[in-house]
Amino acid sequence: MMKLLLADDDARLSDLIKEYFDGEGYEVMHAWNGREALELMANDMPDIVILDVMMPELDGFETLKQIRNKSAVPVIMLTAKGDDIDRILGLEMGADDYLSKPFNPRELLARIKAILRRASQEKEDDPTADIELSGVLLRRKDRTVYLEGELVELTTSEYTLLECMLMAPGQVLTKQELSEKALGRKLTMYDRSLDMHISNLRKKIGSLENGDPRIKTVRGVGYIFVANDQGA
Repeated sequence: MMKLLLADDDARLSDLIKEYFDGEGYEVMHAWNGREALELMANDMPDIVILDVMMPELDGFETLKQIRNKSAVPVIMLTAKGDDIDRILGLEMGADDYLSKPFNPRELLARIKAILRRASQEKEDDPTADIELSGVLLRRKDRTVYLEGELVELTTSEYTLLECMLMAPGQVLTKQELSEKALGRKLTMYDRSLDMHISNLRKKIGSLENGDPRIKTVRGVGYIFVANDQGA
């Protein structure tokens, strides 16, 4: 299930969006302001964020700025204002799209689907594009890894193994396949080095919120990186 984080202090609009997206199979998290949104993201990273510009305590622009300091998650800005300055400023600060109120929830859904399709395609086409899943952010431009916003030190082999699995979440990757891609050699009988690297990687990237490991073993076959909604 895709997770959507909505940050908006308009109760009527928030209820409308939640009801509509619940019906479309999305899990909707709601925050009344930017500060609450950042707190929710620290514990459970959504697939996309919808930010209202005008919010108490922390407005949409400042919230977007703080999100972009640590995450590449897609963001759509909402505002009652329709002037070009707000729209341009939001896009320049890293928003992926902009929608003026009032709007049809169906249009918001269409824009979300388009952004998520584009983000998925960019990951496949661009070998330097960030990958973010289940609280793990892989910045391929500088080969760094963040877990829930905190830097994690990985060896070269651990990083490459994680990259291989994040490129194919929910899919079983065989030991032979991982050994050739990440370690650069065929797996031989009694070779336990791959299992050792996976064991160390598991310790460093921890478990999902429900306690399940992010990397699961498929006995006799290989390993699988588990997304949030696949851990049950």
